Amino acid sequence: MTPLHVELSLGLLRSLLIYWRPGRQRALRQLYGSLVHPGDLVFDVGAHLGDRCVAFSALGARVVALEPQPDIRRWLARLVGTRPDVVIRPEAVGQAPGTARLAVSHRTPTVSSLAEHWRTVLPFANPGFRNVRWQEYVEVDVTTLDVLIHEHGVPQFCKIDVEGFEAQVLCGLSRPLPALSLEFVRGALDIAVESVQRLKALGRYEFNAVVGEGRCFVFEQWLGPDKMIDWLGEEADSARSGDVYARLVKPAGEAHRD
Repeated sequence: MTPLHVELSLGLLRSLLIYWRPGRQRALRQLYGSLVHPGDLVFDVGAHLGDRCVAFSALGARVVALEPQPDIRRWLARLVGTRPDVVIRPEAVGQAPGTARLAVSHRTPTVSSLAEHWRTVLPFANPGFRNVRWQEYVEVDVTTLDVLIHEHGVPQFCKIDVEGFEAQVLCGLSRPLPALSLEFVRGALDIAVESVQRLKALGRYEFNAVVGEGRCFVFEQWLGPDKMIDWLGEEADSARSGDVYARLVKPAGEAHRD
């Protein structure tokens, strides 16, 4: 076995231990239960090994799971591909259809990314990325949320976890969605801020956050976009990572109405 295959095997094992550990599914279903309901359509952008796909499916949703990493996608197909309510697609998601270079980290496949600036900044800005290496570039197809909506319908929830490419994903969306989640990472919080600003332009959203791999929202009352941006700038940097959640109150054209 070559050193590259050893790193790939270790990376897969690490992901399996983290994301398929006992008790995780129950906690995920509890977290998403207020956002995903039977019969809903869900987009899982950056599905990785499909732990959240299974949670969405268990809540009764139909899931379109996108995972561009070839080795990870093969395992995703093994783990969730037999579920009739899960469709696996090989594309990345971005601002416009086409192709792009995906930088792959075999030892830590969760941080493989299309975002070059993110890769150059994070090893210096976030201690957790200090030893991360991206060993390979893979050419992948890119689609957009608008194209996915045209092909599959409007999702009630869209999970976006794409390692610094979240804002570009939202630039490929021209209409508000009922609810979304977006990853944030210490050292690159400007990407989360840009994403919140993009959602603010699409519609009237309220926001919350989950820190790390926690299963509880930070705020009892959901925040407006400006307060969420303030929190990202003032307090979120104390967390290594997490997710911003957004749920639609009104589309942009109706935001002025009572």
